[in-house]
Amino acid sequence: MASRILLAIAAAFCAALCSCSSTSNSSNLASAKVYRNGQVDNAKYYKVKTTAYSHVEADSLKYGRGNAAGGTLQYGSSVRSAAADWSVFPVGTVFKIEGEPYFYHVDDYGSALVGTKTIDLYRPGMSGIKDWGAREVKIQVVKWGSYSRSMQILSDRTRHAHVRAMIEGIRRKI
Repeated sequence: MASRILLAIAAAFCAALCSCSSTSNSSNLASAKVYRNGQVDNAKYYKVKTTAYSHVEADSLKYGRGNAAGGTLQYGSSVRSAAADWSVFPVGTVFKIEGEPYFYHVDDYGSALVGTKTIDLYRPGMSGIKDWGAREVKIQVVKWGSYSRSMQILSDRTRHAHVRAMIEGIRRKI
């Protein structure tokens, strides 16, 4: 009996401290918050701002269809590329947007994303960018990426201020 009461008190205490949930209930959604140890809220669902980008934009032309992880930007029927601040959503993170059938794979980053919790969704053309616009969406993280892999990729790109900022952000978490 005493152990049940103790468990109930502990559960109530934990519920009061936690600001997020692993359910899709919108009242329990949390903004993405990353802790020093790299844990991201312990939740599966986040409300984030999303925008769209394309390899045909003026500032992306020099990269072509290449992504920052060394592969090719994807826009398939099931898997699509996404860019993010790798100190928030590390390379390799896989997520779904509520209401969409696609999986998004974080394999790119952009200087404008650093210091934000915004995710940029890859679109193959300018019309896709305009159609998407900027939206706040609910995402479900299916698999977290790797901070160590992110650091490995970023380590030889430190001449750029946004890369140094991501590296510093990752170091604070690991």
